[in-house]
Amino acid sequence: MLAESTTIDARRHGELLAPAIERVLRDADVTLRDLTAIVAGTGPGPYTGLRVGLMTATALAATAAIPAFGVCTLDALAYATKTPGPFLVATDARRKEVFWARYGDRETRLDGPRVDRPHDLPADLPVVGAGGLLYADVIGPGRVEGPEHPSAAALAALAAGRLATLTDEEAAAIARVPEGRVDSVEKARELGVLGPPRPIYLRRPDAQVPGAPKRVTA
Repeated sequence: MLAESTTIDARRHGELLAPAIERVLRDADVTLRDLTAIVAGTGPGPYTGLRVGLMTATALAATAAIPAFGVCTLDALAYATKTPGPFLVATDARRKEVFWARYGDRETRLDGPRVDRPHDLPADLPVVGAGGLLYADVIGPGRVEGPEHPSAAALAALAAGRLATLTDEEAAAIARVPEGRVDSVEKARELGVLGPPRPIYLRRPDAQVPGAPKRVTA
């Protein structure tokens, strides 16, 4: 790792991201043209935050003519932990729910990602992440471990490790962005740890295309 910047501020994501990228490139003494790939967290998470990160990664990759990849945010958080495993990773999904996944070790996801109520999490396993801390009274404070949030360094290191095992052709195939959204456990598991820069939501959108107007009779 040459340089890193990690800021936890969900309300200023769009405002802080571009200056942070410029600062990290400057601290590492490189330019955008020196990069060979870009990776961004794919969630699961809220719509706006994921879109800001993934669209920025895609735009920068297109500018530099390099591939962009996505890494499940829960996988990056698991990779950053020192918990030997097995364990759960849980993040805040809002609406009194958590996004979670089960891991055999820091690089092996066994189940998920899923979205559930905190009391529906599998029992008797340590819980890593802000979701566990937020609902420690339900999950059990003795089960909660750190870190709360994934670091940029952990996400990049996990992606770099996976890329090192692939040929250029295999990496290019993964980076291609398919149509649609990842809104089910099955689709999310198909992507594995390293996938295209495609957001994982696990919820259907709140906004819906309105149907035909109802007919009114006098």
